[in-house]
Amino acid sequence: MLQTDVEQGYHYHVIRRAIEEIDAAEAPLSLDALADRMGMSPAHFQRLFSTWAGVSPKRFQQYLALGHAKALLKERFSTLEAAAGAGLSGSGRLHDLFVRWEAMSPGDFAKGGAGLTIRYGWLDSPFGEALVMGTGRGLCGIGFVEEMGRAAVWDDLTARWPDATLVEDARALRPWAEAAFGQSGEARVHMIGAPFQIKVWEALLRIPSGHVSTYGEIARSIGSPRAVRAVGTAVGRNPVSWLIPCHRAIRASGGLGGYHWGIPVKRAMLAWESARANGLEAG
Repeated sequence: MLQTDVEQGYHYHVIRRAIEEIDAAEAPLSLDALADRMGMSPAHFQRLFSTWAGVSPKRFQQYLALGHAKALLKERFSTLEAAAGAGLSGSGRLHDLFVRWEAMSPGDFAKGGAGLTIRYGWLDSPFGEALVMGTGRGLCGIGFVEEMGRAAVWDDLTARWPDATLVEDARALRPWAEAAFGQSGEARVHMIGAPFQIKVWEALLRIPSGHVSTYGEIARSIGSPRAVRAVGTAVGRNPVSWLIPCHRAIRASGGLGGYHWGIPVKRAMLAWESARANGLEAG
């Protein structure tokens, strides 16, 4: 089970402030210095930070560094054709083998959600508050509030299916959200997008946790090697952020590129996954 919503939100806000302090510093900060800036004892801050990130603040700073994406590209680049060859295709379990997805037909997508009931709720996640949305078939939207605010996230996601019937029901969505954010159990996803977008999102699902791929590699993997810009647009339009891991797509130069819900959130996600992936491999 995840921590309670109150714990999740509190932890991320502390981590968010710590990330800002780390970014502003000219050199790596000691545990004592970071804890002092957070107004906590070193022991309390270390315990809270390690609970969230899985590693110490000192280790996490290495993963959060601006050059970390370049290191990921060099050391943990994921070739999507190889993933497909290993049997990680749309009909199976992808994204760490716990996501099961179903795509809406192009005809249904063109209706703008007409005849579709979408439940929604504001839930806490490891990356702050999120707007979580889902149909009877699975999650269809996850948007992160931290950088944009509730109103902007609401407008962004609901505009994608303007004719759907919206019902507030966080309780119904919680089991899928817990599976998504806790990466355990089965997280069902109902992909609602145009056919090209869904191809791109399928490719994103083949990038393992702790790895990255490039927009160009994604374009090649779906048979459209020249459509790099269109792929970037489709990545940015992914409505189920985190679960369909658009944060794992970076530029060929090693730059982070954009992220629909804010670059600080993308950096935190990549660092969080790197820390946990390396912890599992070392264990």
